[in-house]
Amino acid sequence: MNFVVTHVWRTACDHFARYLDRTGHLRLYTCGTRRFTSGIATDKQKLLPGIGAMAYLGKKTLSQYRAESLRMRMHPLIDKWTKWQLKRGDHVFSSYGYANECFIWAKKNGGTTWIDAGNSHPESFWKIMETEHKRWGCELLPVARHHYERSLRMMDQTDYICSPSRFVSQSFLERGFEPRRILENIYPVDLANFTPRDRPREKSKPLTMIYTGSLSLRKGSPYLLEAFRIVLKSVPNAKLYLTQNTHESFLPILRMFSDLPVTWFPNFSHSKLAEHLRSADIFILPSLEDGFAMVVSEALSCGLPVITTPHTGASDLITSGQNGEVVPVRDAQATATAILKWWQKIEQGHIVNTETLTQRLSQAAFEETFEGQLKGIRPTM
Repeated sequence: MNFVVTHVWRTACDHFARYLDRTGHLRLYTCGTRRFTSGIATDKQKLLPGIGAMAYLGKKTLSQYRAESLRMRMHPLIDKWTKWQLKRGDHVFSSYGYANECFIWAKKNGGTTWIDAGNSHPESFWKIMETEHKRWGCELLPVARHHYERSLRMMDQTDYICSPSRFVSQSFLERGFEPRRILENIYPVDLANFTPRDRPREKSKPLTMIYTGSLSLRKGSPYLLEAFRIVLKSVPNAKLYLTQNTHESFLPILRMFSDLPVTWFPNFSHSKLAEHLRSADIFILPSLEDGFAMVVSEALSCGLPVITTPHTGASDLITSGQNGEVVPVRDAQATATAILKWWQKIEQGHIVNTETLTQRLSQAAFEETFEGQLKGIRPTM
C-alpha cells in the first residue's frame, strides 16, 4: 500500500502521514510550505514554498477573508503539481478541495482516495454557517464559493472518510455515504505538553474562564460573550481570558460586548499555551461547526472541565458532570447555567480525572485505531 499525502498547509493529515511513514506505507508527502514537517522522512517530502510565500503576502496586504480566499485559490496549483508525481496504484490522502485532480487520477489508475474530514461534510458546513451569517447580518459567505464548490466536487471522488467525531460522521451518513466508508479516529494530543496543573488551585482565586481559539461566528463567539455577561450577574468578579485573534466577520458583533471585562492575551506558543490553560478553571467553546476542536482536547488534557456543543466533534470526549457539559448550539443561557454548575463543583473541590481520557488521546491510541482500519480495508483494495 503506497500512499501519497498532499495538502497545502500543515493540517491533521500529518498525523496520518507520520504513521504511514513509520510503517513503510508513505511514498510521497507534498506540502506548500518551505520547512519540512517533523516526524516524516525528509527524502519523502517535496515542498512548494512559493505557495506559502504568496499566502504570507496575501496575509500582510489583504483583509482576513480575502487572504483566506487567496490561499484557497492556490489549492489547484499544488493539486496539479502533485498529480504529475503520482504513480499507478498510489492511494491519495488529502482534505477538502486540496487534491481534486489527484483523486480523479488515482481512481483511474488503481488507487483509492482518502479524506481527512476536519470539518463536517461541505454541504453541512455551508448550511450551518450560511444560516448563522444571515442571523447576524454578515454579508460575507461562509467560505469562498469557489472553495465550497471544489470541495463538493471532491466528495464524488472520495472512497474513505477519516472522521474525527460522530458529528462529522453523521453529516456524511445523512448524505448517503455508506458506514463502511467512514473511519472514526480521534486526533491525538501532545500529552507531554498538555498536562494537568501540579499544585492545588488557590481557593481565593476568582472564577476564571478561558477560550484559546479565534473569535468568529463559526466558533459561536456571540454566545460565549453573552454567557459571560449572564455569569457576571451571579459571579461579579469572574474573569474571561481570550486571545487577540478575531475574524473580520465577527468584528462588528464584538463591539456589542465592549462593556465586558475581558482579559485579552496574544497568541501563545505551543508550550506557553498549556501554561495558560492551567491558569484557568473552565474552558468554553459554544461552536456551531467544528469537526474536532483540538482546543477542547488540549483543555481536557490540562484538567479543565469543558463547556461545549455537540457541533464541536470533540464533545464526544465529554461526560456530563465528570469533565464538562454539552449544551445546545446558540444557547447562551444554557452555556451560562453549565458554567455556574461547574463553578459550584470547583468550589467544592472537584478535580477532573484525566487518566482515562488521555489514554484515548495518545498517539499510540490513534495509530492503533488507524492500523486496524487499514487492515480491515486492505482485502478490498
